[in-house]
Amino acid sequence: MNLELRKIHIRDVVFSNINRIENDTLFLNSRDLVELVMEDKRVKNVHFDIAKPGESVRIFPVKDVIEPRAKLDGEVFPGVFREQMDEAGKGITYVLSGCAVVTTGPIVGFQEGLIDMSGPGVQYSIFSKLINIVMTITKEDYVDPHEHEETVRLAGLKIASYIGKIGIGYETYEAECYEWENIGHKYSEYSELPKVVYIYNCMSQGLLHDTYFYGRDTKLLTPMIITPLEVMDGAVVSGNCVSPGSKTTTYHHLNNAVIKECMKRHGKEINFMGVVLNPLMVTLKEKYRNCMLAVRNAEMLGAEGVVVSQEGFGNPTTDLMLICQKLENKDIKTVIITNEDAGSDGMSESLPDSVTEAVAIVSTGNSNATVMLPKMDIVIGNMKDIEKTTGGNVESIQDDGRILVEIHGIMGSHNLQGNTFLSAETI
Repeated sequence: MNLELRKIHIRDVVFSNINRIENDTLFLNSRDLVELVMEDKRVKNVHFDIAKPGESVRIFPVKDVIEPRAKLDGEVFPGVFREQMDEAGKGITYVLSGCAVVTTGPIVGFQEGLIDMSGPGVQYSIFSKLINIVMTITKEDYVDPHEHEETVRLAGLKIASYIGKIGIGYETYEAECYEWENIGHKYSEYSELPKVVYIYNCMSQGLLHDTYFYGRDTKLLTPMIITPLEVMDGAVVSGNCVSPGSKTTTYHHLNNAVIKECMKRHGKEINFMGVVLNPLMVTLKEKYRNCMLAVRNAEMLGAEGVVVSQEGFGNPTTDLMLICQKLENKDIKTVIITNEDAGSDGMSESLPDSVTEAVAIVSTGNSNATVMLPKMDIVIGNMKDIEKTTGGNVESIQDDGRILVEIHGIMGSHNLQGNTFLSAETI
């Protein structure tokens, strides 16, 4: 399996009467984008804005962030729009690096976060560094919450794919080439190096807590062995708005920080054997089953060491700890990645579950720490909804227009794949 990512580094995005890339500037016809989204009759109206780093702009409530991409031959995000699908992780994919499609609009639930393009908020979100193509979408009145989520999710993926296709044929790009062999070959490869597996926990718990693999809801799947190239090429997409700070957006899936590090160290420090995708379920019985199967799959890959990432907070910590405990009891060295919910003063119990076997923990910071964000000249969306979102409350909006919010409320602020500016250290 061979994958080539052709990364076009977008330096600017402007609206125009034509869709093209010229001198690393992306020109977009917003009318074409609107017409594409309005093909879904569940959409009442849609509007597009561009938000650039350094501008006095706040985006809220954000639902998903998606990197524009397109396959030279085939379809990006396979299984989402067509019944017949191509295998991800192969061929040539064009990537519009440095920009993203951001979906927003009236709130679906209470777990949608904000992105600031300037001020102290930029210290907490990788998305503040991107040129964001913001889609504000409003549903028809008859559309229920489940369809609302689906409508926005599909619109975001459709626009990201459409914009990505503008890059096909553009000749100025940075090529990243990856090769992935079968398990038999990999087992004998770099025999002197420790065999490492990544267990990739993903939310699979219902409305605003779902993930999709080749277009299929992961609630309907059991843990499985997948290749890292599939993840890097759009096989996994986000269907959730779970706790904005720890949310794994589609952008995070496409740029999974754990996979990137493992691929970088493969053949040098480790022998990266593969990925186990593990759905985080609701009931304890399902958790026991999936954790058992995830560990078994890691054993089948010959794991001597495992990295386990979490998604969300609260009950997903139980899955994380169960997996860690089972692996360590099999003498498989395990590193887990999680955030902390230690209260605004950092003095509360930081994890809702723990096991004594969890001796190697990477923290992505305390989500309950608060930050005062300045008033912005432009708000894309509706700041009133901060009163009912995770990380905010009825007193968040100050009399002078400033916003007091927990880091939890900032999109991707403590991403549990480690794609964040935050961490913690032992003192």
